[in-house]
Amino acid sequence: MRRDIQPNERAFSSKEVAEEVGIATPTVRKYGQILERNGYEFLKDGDRRIFVQSDIGALIALRDTDKPLDDTAKDLAYQQKERLEESSEKELAIPDTYENLPQDPNQLKEILMFLVNEIAATREMNVQLTNDMSELKITVSRLQQDHHVISSSIGNSAQRTHAKIEKLTEQQNAYYETLLYQEKEKSEYLQKELQKMRDEQKKEWLSQNEFNKRLEEAIQKPKEKWGGLFSIFRK
Repeated sequence: MRRDIQPNERAFSSKEVAEEVGIATPTVRKYGQILERNGYEFLKDGDRRIFVQSDIGALIALRDTDKPLDDTAKDLAYQQKERLEESSEKELAIPDTYENLPQDPNQLKEILMFLVNEIAATREMNVQLTNDMSELKITVSRLQQDHHVISSSIGNSAQRTHAKIEKLTEQQNAYYETLLYQEKEKSEYLQKELQKMRDEQKKEWLSQNEFNKRLEEAIQKPKEKWGGLFSIFRK
């Protein structure tokens, strides 16, 4: 049992020790296991180690040692054992309080009244602490409810936003499909018109070509037959 802890001595968590010593949190746990394996004692809250300043010194010694870690851990455990034994030897025996009680009944009455008042004050303080704890529990419960409401609101808002995005995407896709269909119809119409114009041009070209052939034939005939030249314009 650790008896070298000073009153009101500060306790450190593994994370705080890691920052203080300059090592990673997993390394703090590793050094703690090595120290315990070799007989070193830590204060504990369940399975969780609680570190004080002397423990930080032990971890620094492990960090800076040139020897095997287990050898250094044995030395540190031995030093701690000696320190605990010295602390035990220095403990003073509790004096017998009853021998120092006053014999005067009035003084005894005053002492008893003082004790009664102190007990009453302690009870009142305990009641106040109980009330404070109850209020704290209620506050924590409300905060948890508020957190749940906020989380639900955020989740619902995210769902609504996602639904709106999906709807807008569908509308946009439908609009694009409509535009593509309209453009396709326009393109087909233009192609038909172009084909119609080509057909008319081809027809006109054939008619002109036929006319040119008849004209050429009429020109090549004898003059007495030129009367037929004018007949081609009447066809």
